[in-house]
Amino acid sequence: MGTITDVPGIRVGHVQKSGGGWLTGVTVVLPPPGTVGSVDVQGGGPATHETDALDPTTLVSTVDAVVLTGGSAYGLASAAGAQRWCEENGRGFAVPGGVVPIVPAAAIFDLGRGGDFSARPTPDMGYAATAAAAAQTDGHDVGRGNVGAGTGALIGRGQFKGGVGTASITLENGVVVAALAIVNALGLPAAGWETSHGAPLNTTLVVVATDAVLDVAECKRTAAASHAGIARALNPSHTLADGDTVFCLATGAVALDRSDDAARQLGLITLQSAAADVVRLAILDGVASAEAVSTPAGEYGAYRTA
Repeated sequence: MGTITDVPGIRVGHVQKSGGGWLTGVTVVLPPPGTVGSVDVQGGGPATHETDALDPTTLVSTVDAVVLTGGSAYGLASAAGAQRWCEENGRGFAVPGGVVPIVPAAAIFDLGRGGDFSARPTPDMGYAATAAAAAQTDGHDVGRGNVGAGTGALIGRGQFKGGVGTASITLENGVVVAALAIVNALGLPAAGWETSHGAPLNTTLVVVATDAVLDVAECKRTAAASHAGIARALNPSHTLADGDTVFCLATGAVALDRSDDAARQLGLITLQSAAADVVRLAILDGVASAEAVSTPAGEYGAYRTA
């Protein structure tokens, strides 16, 4: 099925805490310098940071890191740690006197699932996850299931365990399209879902990555198209209680055929269709990889064994 790190230069770091009231974590996707990025938010209950900076009409076109975190809005503090790591390593938008790292973030709701409502990701966890990503080698394997931001993730209104999933596709023209998903959804895979216990506060977070050359507007459109993969994998999706968010990163290593308008359109449509497919695969991988967990707050079973 592949992983998001099949896109050369993309690296992923996870940090998590469980036990003693904790059940949460942080995942950082660290792209190579100069990677172009954008985002599309379609859920009704998002928790995000710096997403406005990724709009095609704004000044900055590149992304230094993407932070996916637990802890709902509180957990967005972990982005400060990732930003600190980037600054220390000279990564960011150049300004007089230094750099300003562009580090967008999005969070899932997992508060209290380990038993302690105040146990939530910190800036130090964001720093550690970024450093862990940077320490990886190119093409490294990616942790799945109960790791990073997937540590406290649940699906089906809190009935089953969610988690981290990833997948990749290589197109006929050699372009790689890949995704990493944090599956924390109101719905369930396939045919339907059932009402059960748990707070209806949910979000599926996705990072789509490709080695194709895309501008910011094309990344934005690819992120929007990728939401179809969430809808295909989870029922329901994009509800008022979901914060479904998709980032798109383009490293720019492989040029698409832009010899004329028809070739350009075909290339983009093919890539965006593949992005939706790979998002669906990454979500299903996250559900299949998740392990059952027992905490003082509840018993969360593995969906694959239900």
